[in-house]
Amino acid sequence: MSRDAAVPMKATPPTSRQVRAYFAPVDRNAGAPTVFDAAVNGRFALDAPPAPWVDLGSVSGFARSSATKIEPLLCGSPNTVSSQVRQTLEATVKLEFQSWGKLQLALTTGTQQMNLPVTTGAAAATVAVMTGSTATCVQVGASNVGAFAVGQMVAVDVDYAPGTTGFVGSGVSAAYVSAAAAVTIGNDSNYTRRVTLNTGRVAAIGTDSVTLAEPLIAGAPTPEMAVMPICGFADREGGNFFQEWSALFVLDGEQGDRVIFYYPRLQAMQGATETENSLSKLLMRWNLAGAFRALPVTDAMDGERVLCFRSYLPAI
Repeated sequence: MSRDAAVPMKATPPTSRQVRAYFAPVDRNAGAPTVFDAAVNGRFALDAPPAPWVDLGSVSGFARSSATKIEPLLCGSPNTVSSQVRQTLEATVKLEFQSWGKLQLALTTGTQQMNLPVTTGAAAATVAVMTGSTATCVQVGASNVGAFAVGQMVAVDVDYAPGTTGFVGSGVSAAYVSAAAAVTIGNDSNYTRRVTLNTGRVAAIGTDSVTLAEPLIAGAPTPEMAVMPICGFADREGGNFFQEWSALFVLDGEQGDRVIFYYPRLQAMQGATETENSLSKLLMRWNLAGAFRALPVTDAMDGERVLCFRSYLPAI
């Protein structure tokens, strides 16, 4: 055999410096998660995930567990184990986000995650979206650019139509209105923008547009939408609405291998929680702690009900 011929390497346990987290919307009306095919996209660049996955950076304390119960099936006399059955299907994920942002807050809160509108000055006005806008460049008109400032956050979504019920929010279902009377703020057309996850940070201001640092999660805004400057976010303990997302967790091995955990449907299983990490005697860092329960989907390949897919891509 030639000394240049390929020699199979023994498989070694994956060794990774970090766990990267990516989340994508679930179509709540259709009950359809974002699909991920490791055979097609398993080797994606970590800093450029395939659309519509959103990179939420490295996470710490990543721990996934299976609570699926496997029970023996007994028959005969005396009872004899003839086979096994899965009696309960359950899985959970716990982690800590190392950065704070709109999506990290929403994920760890579980319920509605509100936007705080700017209430004073020119920025207090909501500005209509004009044609020609893209996911990163929102056309607002030359007379309206003064309402925005570089570094400012904005919420982009449609007006709330009084009496509308069901899921609201473009790109991601941000809240559920069970009855028109449940929207206690009355006929405020900004309600959808108050809860939407279709937000961004202004990176630059042009003569008639604002450029965002990251693409809007709902894609290019339509002329039916408007832009509302916001100054921050707020969430509440309690409520009936549950956030639901598809998730990918990637362990990129130092030797070229990769492990991917794909959860088609995750819902938060606790309220907003932070963890305290000491940096020095005077400084504390606060991480957002998340705990999620996996919900089942039906695998189109064979009709099986599953919670999670684990993929292992050996080093090439």
